[in-house]
Amino acid sequence: MNDFFIDYLIASIRLTTPLAFAALGGLYSERSGILNIALEGMLLTGAFTSSVATFYTGNPWIGIAAALIAGGIIGLLHAFLSVTLRVDQLVSGLAINLVAAGLTSFGGRLVFSTAGQQRLPGIDSVTIPLVSNIPVIGQLLFQQNILVYLLIVLVVSTTYVLYKTSFGLTLRAVGEYPKAVEAAGISVSKVRYLAVIISGCLASLGGAYLTLVQVRYFAEGMSAGKGFIAIAALIFGKWHPIGTTLACLLFGATEALQLRIQAMSVNIPYQFLVMLPYIIALLALVGLAGKSTPPAALILNDDN
Repeated sequence: MNDFFIDYLIASIRLTTPLAFAALGGLYSERSGILNIALEGMLLTGAFTSSVATFYTGNPWIGIAAALIAGGIIGLLHAFLSVTLRVDQLVSGLAINLVAAGLTSFGGRLVFSTAGQQRLPGIDSVTIPLVSNIPVIGQLLFQQNILVYLLIVLVVSTTYVLYKTSFGLTLRAVGEYPKAVEAAGISVSKVRYLAVIISGCLASLGGAYLTLVQVRYFAEGMSAGKGFIAIAALIFGKWHPIGTTLACLLFGATEALQLRIQAMSVNIPYQFLVMLPYIIALLALVGLAGKSTPPAALILNDDN
């Protein structure tokens, strides 16, 4: 029973990681006042580019680099449409999602159909000496792959940057009072461009995790709505890095639970079990976790 529980916790962390990368990316964007519905497309883009680069080079680290570049480009596109052209942010994000879904589906068939669905070389776990021997905690936190360690660093560093640095203060001010920031001589557009590009890079890391750690191959639509669950996690976590990550952990644990229940052959329709993570996300969106107040510029969708 103890081994079953530990395996469940490990699976929860594994399923949480791509969500948390995407949610942290969305946090940077939305803290600057730019709604980022495009997280789903950024996840898919990261998954596709990392798998293709790894497939042709045999090096997963090149795949990670390719995902970061592709995610940054998608973020730049979203920023250009939303900030420079002032396209409706919801429309821009949905358009990116649709284009990413179509292009990655076509590209996946083009690249992988002739070679068969080969298993990609992935990123293995790194065991940290001494602390990895601690019961339960050692297995959960100190026998993970480098991307999980990077996620922990990102959560801590993002919290510090947002609340303890001048850049974080500027970013939050742009999301709340952009006119005041402009009056102080700071370019709101540049801050938003940077925030959305960072958003794309982080979300694409979540996609790379899917292909290079979780399953080690690319499949059409493999993000499976995780970008939208990441948005729900932002609301659940009230746009705070730690709260958002804990919300992602809740969704990841729910998904791990439904997988475990399916494996136990419980007499429950599997369709209902698959719905569980999305039901939790919907409950978050309707405000079950309490009132969440987004950055003011997200509501106004302008520079007031």
